[in-house]
Amino acid sequence: MARTRPTENGELTEAEAIRRAQQGDAEAFERIYTLHSRRVYALCLRMVGNTAEAEDLTQESFLQLFRKIGTFRGESAFSTWLHRLSVNVVLMRLRKKRLPETSLEETTDPDQEAGGPRKDIGGPDLGLSGSVDRVNLQRAVEQLPPGYKSVFVLHDVEGYEHNEIATIMHCSIGNSKSQLHKARMRLRELLQESERSRAREERQAAKGSSAGG
Repeated sequence: MARTRPTENGELTEAEAIRRAQQGDAEAFERIYTLHSRRVYALCLRMVGNTAEAEDLTQESFLQLFRKIGTFRGESAFSTWLHRLSVNVVLMRLRKKRLPETSLEETTDPDQEAGGPRKDIGGPDLGLSGSVDRVNLQRAVEQLPPGYKSVFVLHDVEGYEHNEIATIMHCSIGNSKSQLHKARMRLRELLQESERSRAREERQAAKGSSAGG
């Protein structure tokens, strides 16, 4: 049986690092941290929108990984398993800060179950792409309920498919699609509110300028 060897530059491969970390090898665990910490941090940052909190959640995620790596059985990709663990860490933090407005297991709306033509609620939403200001979009994402935010970040930002999100979030594919649809609808409302607010501020500034002149 061929043994997994270090890469050409002497660093452990992911598979070997996982095997050794499960046996308590601290150096192997550091290798896993090096391989995955940036993406875990990016995921946490997109979900909480705060750099200091994202750093804290990244450390907490790897602390949980250190405790639970022995339970990894290779039934899914390690990155998927780690991201599921990280999402759970973030969701636990968000739930402590505020109660979610909706359960991730909330059933699909009755009108979405009705027959007749309808858009694919899991498909791309062109209304949220293109000219939307990235800063305003990030602010709007931060205002989403935890369940909505998690599915939106995983699908539209991280690029996960709905079957992968269902595995990560412990929900059905239908619920993932429903939550994404609702997240996009809520984001559109928030972005419209932001645009109206900006327009009001510009009008007030224009009035103040003309009055001053």
